[in-house]
Amino acid sequence: QLQASGGGLVQAGGSLRLSCAASGRTSSTYHTVWFRQAPGKEREFVGALRRSVGSTYYADSVKGRFTISRDNAKNTVYLQMNSLKPEDTAVYYCAARLNWIVDYRNERHYDYWGQGTQVTVSS
Repeated sequence: QLQASGGGLVQAGGSLRLSCAASGRTSSTYHTVWFRQAPGKEREFVGALRRSVGSTYYADSVKGRFTISRDNAKNTVYLQMNSLKPEDTAVYYCAARLNWIVDYRNERHYDYWGQGTQVTVSS
């Protein structure tokens, strides 16, 4: 089970850190991904953490601004978001699966989902 938190209202240029806490199996067992969905748009890939090698992958729109990290002791994966823009406004979801796949950007492949946390960036 996953629980996402940390969203809120922030001005453009500000920062937020989202958390995705895992219960049951440890977060180090899963590959964890962040998606987001803006009003009237489809859910889109934001970034992924590949557990076995610790590699991270990002959408071009957030590369250089967002960072995914993991704290195994806290069973939590984080999404640090810096230099936020109004277009980053969305509900952010974390998702996870046990086995890495090539098509990791596709939301249909994920078995476990957090409930979503709202991020609003004002201009």
